[in-house]
Amino acid sequence: MDLLAQILINGILLGGLYAIMALGLALVWGVLNIVNLAHGAFIMLGAYLSWHLYTYLGIDPFLGLPITAIIMFALGYAVQRGLLNLVVRGPMFNTLLITFGLEVVLTYLAQLTFSADFRTINPPYAGNSIALGPVVLPQARLMAFGVAIVLTLAMWAFLLRSKLGRAIRATAQNLVAARLYGVEPRHLYAVTFGIGIGLAGAAGGLYGTVSQINPYIGAALTAKCFAIAIIGGLDNPFGVLVGGLFLGIIESLAVLYIGATFADVASFGVLVAVLIVRPSGLLGKTA
Repeated sequence: MDLLAQILINGILLGGLYAIMALGLALVWGVLNIVNLAHGAFIMLGAYLSWHLYTYLGIDPFLGLPITAIIMFALGYAVQRGLLNLVVRGPMFNTLLITFGLEVVLTYLAQLTFSADFRTINPPYAGNSIALGPVVLPQARLMAFGVAIVLTLAMWAFLLRSKLGRAIRATAQNLVAARLYGVEPRHLYAVTFGIGIGLAGAAGGLYGTVSQINPYIGAALTAKCFAIAIIGGLDNPFGVLVGGLFLGIIESLAVLYIGATFADVASFGVLVAVLIVRPSGLLGKTA
């Protein structure tokens, strides 16, 4: 029983990190209708940026998250405005090709810059843990989970309460009506993509504190984020949060009962089941 409780706690902590990784992908997908196949590569770049800030400048990885997010936002804004905006209203196949090519380019640029060696972000508290009875909470994972929840709540408040957030939601729902109210789509699309990449960069910084990073983690993370966005639904950040927590628990239980080799099989099996039973996602709006 104690082992099961520990596994469930680990799954919840992992799920919070999954949720923040997928949040940017879901935002871009829901507003721009772009399935960003380079999303995982941007998470990887955020992880390396956080690692660089800690290793060479001594900035704590959690305190450095705003710096990482701002730099990644600027990169995302430039990529959308200069590249993706050219095909944003074209066939989805075109954006899939471009983002896939971007993922390949970013991966090999990271390999040339950082080499293929595994890196870790190891602040002094990385090995600390908090014991709650029979359950042990790793401090770094707990902090990453807390930041992920705060960012999800902040994203929800931003989309619901702020003027820019309402403009983003309006554009996603009806582009023509949004234009009639004075929304400038090109700038708004670039800001939305920049926010998505900023979230990916912050997620990468959190990921680097709890796992090893190398230039090739991007493709697997993109697939994971895709599954979470589908399972939770694209309509609101809470759907992504629920999808991430759900997937984290499923993977942890799969590791316990059927082995670590089958964790990904279990998670994508759940994805297929959700698509069959509820295609709009667990919290998505039904037609």
